[in-house]
Amino acid sequence: MVTEFILLAFSNLQNLQILLFLFVLLSFLSCVLGNSTILVLVRSERSLHTPMYFFISEFAFLEIIFVSIIIPKLLAILIDANRKISFIGCFAQLYVFDSLGVTECYLLAVMAFDRDLAINNPLHYSRIMNHALCMELAVSPWVIGFVLTAIATVFTAKLEFCGPNEVNHFYCDLAPLQHLTCSDPLVSSLVSSSLAVFAIVVPFMIILGFYIHIIATISKIKSTIGKQKAFSTCSSHLMVASLFYCSAIVVYVKPKGSQHDKYLALMYTVITPLLNPFIYTLRNKDVKAALRKSKLIRVLGSIKVSDIQPDHYRRS
Repeated sequence: MVTEFILLAFSNLQNLQILLFLFVLLSFLSCVLGNSTILVLVRSERSLHTPMYFFISEFAFLEIIFVSIIIPKLLAILIDANRKISFIGCFAQLYVFDSLGVTECYLLAVMAFDRDLAINNPLHYSRIMNHALCMELAVSPWVIGFVLTAIATVFTAKLEFCGPNEVNHFYCDLAPLQHLTCSDPLVSSLVSSSLAVFAIVVPFMIILGFYIHIIATISKIKSTIGKQKAFSTCSSHLMVASLFYCSAIVVYVKPKGSQHDKYLALMYTVITPLLNPFIYTLRNKDVKAALRKSKLIRVLGSIKVSDIQPDHYRRS
């Protein structure tokens, strides 16, 4: 029986290992620093104590954990050729990483709902998006993510692994592992594909529906400045969601274990988390104003997302 797996990663690109290592390392550090900066800003600047920035800070916190699950191992593979990972470690990585990925999908849907509510019900927004609803919306994606992924992980772990142990990827994922099994992976593959619909397609359709509603509302605004102001509140989120879903849908909705999956995976594991903090800062006037206002000399101490709460929550 297989007791460990070998992550092949990008072993076919021997001449580019150092360059790839430097790129991934710089991307990882930039991602952690950028998202940590967002957390500090949202916590310290009172002008950002609103539900919208509360969800953005939760997303930033999620991104830090998301990249920290697999990027350190990828860096070890690239620089030290340490490709081994234990059986238990492999499935633990699979479960946590995929759970965070599903959580991100539904959190993006929650953020789309928040923007739709703010644009279509501005007068009642503060009353509807109260403390209780905000906390429920913040916790729900985590529950959905870890429950859905647990089902697919259990079905895959029950497969018999008795021979090949070389995973054609840079982290443990469902499709590459199912490709190595000695038993019939049909049921596991069907379960994974079905759950991928609920994990990726459903929140994607929810986001699409909210943005159709938002665009319909914005199109009714007569003032050009009013249209620009309304759309600017959700343009950053739309860009982040588009980047994430473009690659995730291709890889997970029909998992086939293609050799190209690991290159697509670089999009949503390295490139997208790198770009997200810059999208939220460079395209957001409030964040840019807070950046200019803040000295950012404080040490990035321990930050809990639960500490970041909108002003009207505290008053209540």
